Amino acid sequence: MNNVDVEYMTFGTPIYDDNGAIKNAIVYCHGSLGNYASVKKLAPFLGKNDAFDENKYFFICISALGSPGSCSPSTTDLKNKFPKYSINDVVNFQKKFLSEKFNIEHVLGMIGNSMGGFVSLTSAINFPDYADFIICGVSSYKVAGHDFILSKFVNEIIESDPDYNHGELSYSLIRTLRIACLAEFNFGLSKEALRDMSKVELSEEFENFGNESIETDIFDLKYCNEACMYFDVEDDLDKIKSKTLIIACHQDPHFPPELDAIPMSEMIEDSQLIIMDSKLGHLCFNELDTLSEQLKEFMGGFDDS
Repeated sequence: MNNVDVEYMTFGTPIYDDNGAIKNAIVYCHGSLGNYASVKKLAPFLGKNDAFDENKYFFICISALGSPGSCSPSTTDLKNKFPKYSINDVVNFQKKFLSEKFNIEHVLGMIGNSMGGFVSLTSAINFPDYADFIICGVSSYKVAGHDFILSKFVNEIIESDPDYNHGELSYSLIRTLRIACLAEFNFGLSKEALRDMSKVELSEEFENFGNESIETDIFDLKYCNEACMYFDVEDDLDKIKSKTLIIACHQDPHFPPELDAIPMSEMIEDSQLIIMDSKLGHLCFNELDTLSEQLKEFMGGFDDS
C-alpha cells in the first residue's frame, strides 16, 4: 500500500545534531484503536523541569496502522478486504513514516501503553539501536490465557454475523459491534471499582459503554483485535538494548503484574519496574501524575541526550 494517510501530531522543541537530524524525539504509542490524542496522558509532566519538559523533548504521536484517522479498514473504505496486519506491520508503518516525514532514523525514546507497549517492545527488539529508552505501561510481552480467549470470543461474536462477510455496514452489524465491545467491559476498570458500584450504577455504566462503542468501526475492531491476539515476543526480549521502564498496576484485570510485568522485567536486562495502585485498573495511565517523581528520576538519565 502506497501514499496512504497518516494522522499525527507533534509538540515540544526539536533539537538537532551536527548532521541536522532531530536527536530528542520521543514517540508516544497509543492503545488499541486509540489515536494521536492519547499523548494527552503526558500532560501533567510537560512543564519546566518536569519529567517530559517540552522545552527539552520533541514529541510525536501517530495514529497507528489500522486505527481510524490513519490507514485503516474504515478510512481506506476497504473494510473486510483490508490486508491483515500484525504488530510488526504497525512498527514498520511507524518507522517508515518517521523516516520519510522527519528524516528520523533514531529516537530518544518510545512510550506506549497497552497495545502501544507491544509496539514499543517490538521496535526495541527488531531495531535494537533505534531507541535509547522505552517506557512500557500496563502491557505485556505476549497475549495469552484469558486475554487470548477474550480476543477469540470477540472474533467469534463478529464472525457469527453473516453481514460481516458482505463488507457493508448494516443494523445487524451495529448490534454485533455493540455486543463484541461489551465483552471488553470487565477488563477496563479494576474489580474493586466495579464492586464499589451499585447494581443500578453498574447497569448504567454497562449501557453507556455499549452505546459509546457503536462509534467504533467493526472492521477496524476486528483487524486490530487479530493483530493483538497473536502478539508474542517472549523469546526475543533478550534482544532489547534500550533502557526499559515497565509500569504496571496491581489492579489491572488485563495484565496483572505477577503474570506479565514482573516476569517481563526479569527477562529484560536493563529494566526498571514500577507497580502502581489505581482503581482505574487497565486505565491507570490516566493517573500517571502519581508517578511524577519516579518518571522524573528515570528521565534524568537522558537530559543530556
